[in-house]
Amino acid sequence: MIAYLEFEKPVAQLEARIAELRSAAEGDDVDISAELRRLEKKCAALLASTYASLTPWQKTQVARHPARPHFRDFIEHAFDDFMPLGGDRLYGEDEAILGGFASLGGRRVMLIGHEKGHDTQSRIRHNFGMGKPEGYRKAIRLMELAGRFGLPVVTLVDTSVAFPGVEAEERGQAEAIARSTEACLALPVPMVATIVGEGGSGGAVALASAERVLMLEHAVYSVISPEGCASILWRTAEKAPDAAEAMKVTAQQLLQLKIIDRIVAEPEGGAHRNPVEAAQTLGHILGEELDSLSGKSSAELRQLREERYLQIGSL
Repeated sequence: MIAYLEFEKPVAQLEARIAELRSAAEGDDVDISAELRRLEKKCAALLASTYASLTPWQKTQVARHPARPHFRDFIEHAFDDFMPLGGDRLYGEDEAILGGFASLGGRRVMLIGHEKGHDTQSRIRHNFGMGKPEGYRKAIRLMELAGRFGLPVVTLVDTSVAFPGVEAEERGQAEAIARSTEACLALPVPMVATIVGEGGSGGAVALASAERVLMLEHAVYSVISPEGCASILWRTAEKAPDAAEAMKVTAQQLLQLKIIDRIVAEPEGGAHRNPVEAAQTLGHILGEELDSLSGKSSAELRQLREERYLQIGSL
């Protein structure tokens, strides 16, 4: 069953009515197909209009939807032959950041990304997608491996923030994030990053400092969560909707600011309504982006990264 967000209540009511009519019509001689078609058309139009005018705060809620596809969903529906590689060779394994060899349309790539989990048990195991130092050091190791074997790097970013716990600080969280960002910028091979859900703070930038940065249509990307920003500015998280508006967190706003390069369309009503279609669409577009970068030398790729980050914010 779909978990409806607060602003989706009118859609939920219509879909509940449609389900009731279908159930009542089973085994009944009365033909209500015309009424069902009318309601379905009305529901589809309402869903389309609702998602066409989402506020930044509503998009934040969509990006956090519990049924939104995560790293493992994209592996299943957009990539083939995934071979996970674990450990940072320094401390241990971090389940919040996963990576390994994969195939995308017949092309071998190094795939790295955040995994949030889908239920309570898996979310705890993956630490809600909040990477620890060993996760970012694992990402560095995999990027260096990709450079050695000449494999393009694809990253899927979906984290609210890098893990802020004391143990992470003790193991050098800031240094690990900085070195992961540095590793992205220094890669001798093509790199394409996609914000698929939340892109929060340095925990996101550490896997997204690529020459091509994409965002799913209803993803968000910001230096801090709207709640965190509101708590700092207004001393209350209740101002989160105002903070989201001011921070320009949406893909559409960030494209104008040249912080991202391309928006990937989601299925009507968000990626959580059709994760398979969302993953397949992203896989196709990632293939296009990698094709456009193939053949470029290491120096050209590094120059592209330098230029894209220097032009951020220019109009």
